[in-house]
Amino acid sequence: MAQLFVDQRRLAEEVSWLTVAGRVVDVTGLAVVAEGLAAPVGAVCRIDRAHAAPVEAQVVGVRGDRAILMTLQEPLGISAGDGVRTCADGQRVAVGRQMLGTVLDGMGRPIGGRTRFAAERHVPVLNAAPQALSRAPIDGVLATGIRSIDTLLTLGGGQRVGIFAGTGVGKSVLLGMIARYTSADVTVVALVGERGREVGDFLRKDIGEEGMKRCVLVVSTSDESPVLRVRAAFVATAVAEYFRDLGADVLLLMDSTTRVAMAQRQIGLSAGEPPTTKGYPPSVFGLLPRLMERSGRTRAGSITGMYSVLVEGDDLNEPISDAVRGILDGHIVLSRELAHRGHYPAVSVLESVSRIMADVADEEHRRAAADVRQVLAVWKDVEDLVNVGAYVAGASVEFDVAVKMKPAVDEFLRQAIEDHAAWASSREKLLELAQSIRATREQLVSARNP
Repeated sequence: MAQLFVDQRRLAEEVSWLTVAGRVVDVTGLAVVAEGLAAPVGAVCRIDRAHAAPVEAQVVGVRGDRAILMTLQEPLGISAGDGVRTCADGQRVAVGRQMLGTVLDGMGRPIGGRTRFAAERHVPVLNAAPQALSRAPIDGVLATGIRSIDTLLTLGGGQRVGIFAGTGVGKSVLLGMIARYTSADVTVVALVGERGREVGDFLRKDIGEEGMKRCVLVVSTSDESPVLRVRAAFVATAVAEYFRDLGADVLLLMDSTTRVAMAQRQIGLSAGEPPTTKGYPPSVFGLLPRLMERSGRTRAGSITGMYSVLVEGDDLNEPISDAVRGILDGHIVLSRELAHRGHYPAVSVLESVSRIMADVADEEHRRAAADVRQVLAVWKDVEDLVNVGAYVAGASVEFDVAVKMKPAVDEFLRQAIEDHAAWASSREKLLELAQSIRATREQLVSARNP
């Protein structure tokens, strides 16, 4: 009973009841200008339309004594003189241990699965990242259940990594496999800017019933307001922080960061920001680190962040890809060429890197991974010769090793959707493959030097 009183008191203390009001003076495109509304940027408001139900909006800018808002729904029906007031509950989202299996919208409200759960806290949506010196070192492996990632791009609990892919190369399927097979205690998935049909497919096919038992899904589809799409990314991060602070190892999957950036571009341009790099205003490049730095490991628990990036025109150097790659602790690149060959997951090992692997994988593991990478690198050099029939065996030992071992490496890297690659099993297969590569090299050297 005493604990219940403490929890209820904390809930009451977390709610702000201060309300300020103003009135609409201008509506242009997506932007609504309110006069007399002394609300800060980020505040959620309610616009009382004269001939329709109230509509929610968020303050995205301030000019003098006027606030610029963007609505969370279509701004139809808003006219000059309509009243605007701040919402007491707009800056926080309800969370609780019973929310696992729940689907939330961009405001953090349940829309599917469990439609109700016991709220234990209301946490800030726009929270600050952990201080640099409060972060605990990353020293433990977080298994994804994907053999190519766990063995050659080993991730640590609390790492932040990007998944870079063009359209149609298996990104969503890969994220669904990771959500089902990960060793994390809790998975939080943010689907931002997706088509409505794909949300249901992802829920039923990719995550599945078993995966949802330890998962929270936050959804904002492509037809929704850009404010709601950006907010969904921060709501998912706030939910992940709640479970992290309970001591859990959390996996945060965000699909996609590019669509978050595109939504912020719409917001920034509507608020009057100048377009800079490829039409992206400066606020986009300020938002990305604020969002991604909230992941990581603290002394309580960890958030391992995996952020997908839609690579425009398969160009890894386009502005969003380049900015995200500079923030994160590694990147996983999906190859369209591998996807065309039916090689799934289409992870391009040579283009990918995990900056934490050296801290979490033992020396034997790292040596074995280096042997496999070497085969892939040498094969890349000799592939064209083999394809045109110009390759002559015996010219180079390393070339011969790559030609002989490439089929075995490909077989190791391929993985069916329903195949859960356990961490111990994947590591053992990696060591066996590396031993085969070394044995093949020794045989070829002995044959050349009898």
